[in-house]
Amino acid sequence: MSQVIVDDLSTLVEVLIGDGYRVIGPTRSGSAIQLAELTDAGQLPAGWGVETGPGHYRLRRRTDNAVFAHSAGPQSWKTYLHPSRRKLWSTDRNGTFEPAAEETPRYALLGVRGCDLAAIGKLRDVLGGGSHPDGSFQARYQSLFVVAVNCTEPGEVCFCASMGTGPTAGAGADLTLTEMPDHFLVSAGTAGGRELLARIGHRDATTAETDAATAALDTAAQRMGRAMPEVDLRALLAGSRESSHWADVAERCLTCGNCTMVCPTCFCTTTEDVTDLTGDHAERWQRWSSCFELDFSYVHGGSVRGSGASRYRQWITHKLGTWHDQFGGSGCVGCGRCIAWCPVGIDLTEEAGRLAESGHG
Repeated sequence: MSQVIVDDLSTLVEVLIGDGYRVIGPTRSGSAIQLAELTDAGQLPAGWGVETGPGHYRLRRRTDNAVFAHSAGPQSWKTYLHPSRRKLWSTDRNGTFEPAAEETPRYALLGVRGCDLAAIGKLRDVLGGGSHPDGSFQARYQSLFVVAVNCTEPGEVCFCASMGTGPTAGAGADLTLTEMPDHFLVSAGTAGGRELLARIGHRDATTAETDAATAALDTAAQRMGRAMPEVDLRALLAGSRESSHWADVAERCLTCGNCTMVCPTCFCTTTEDVTDLTGDHAERWQRWSSCFELDFSYVHGGSVRGSGASRYRQWITHKLGTWHDQFGGSGCVGCGRCIAWCPVGIDLTEEAGRLAESGHG
């Protein structure tokens, strides 16, 4: 479909809400850009950008009113597709058993960047595919309406270009926007997107406007703050199992698991049972877990990965290496969250680069 120009997003948000969607998008909340439910487009963080670096994230005022000119914040969209905590079932002393009644809202995700759109696709393959798909994830995913945003403002820790996931958003979105001064260039990727676009005011884009958007994306691809080493990462990690580098990382890593919590593709969970004080009622809950937790690898007799070095090696090896064997691609999309939100500033791209320089793989 040809690209069109939309002057602002007010009508888009109104139409989505009118269609019964809960519209989720970026907002300024406290000292970060956070995802939240929108009731109007005025809640988007106009005029706010971010400064990021290893262990560093700060809001900054921009000189314009751009609403998507900020790189990834602490949250990812998996919060809405794969909740951090949810009840599975409950039981009472009398033997009754009740599966949890789960809400499955229709979400419209507004402002999904290329890296995060790729992450949603990876969650779809992991949680929504296979012989035993996660029904909770499937229900949320199947009712999604996705408005992606081509990224023209990569941050200092972004490396999506070297992972092949950005800055241009790939397939899978109903609508894709490119934010330009005073307007948005919009294209539809699905029948649902075309139908919605027909209901909001727009005009055809000129050649000059589409050329300007293409140039902005080309510039963004050259402005990435980071890049993965240009080696076969799968082979690199497979050949690095006995590297002395893991001990070096372990001296810095706090094994806090922040990297896995902010990662848009980490999907591991555990379950826990809770009871009331009388013992008459019990519930089982699922919550996010992390391969950095000591209990994560507990089997009969103790934890398989007792050291910090072995846990970091497990995380990066799965993310960049063995994910290929399981799911046919990398588990990393290059959003840079794990770098910005690591309290000691461990840089995934830097650690992979050091392994490559050491000659492993």
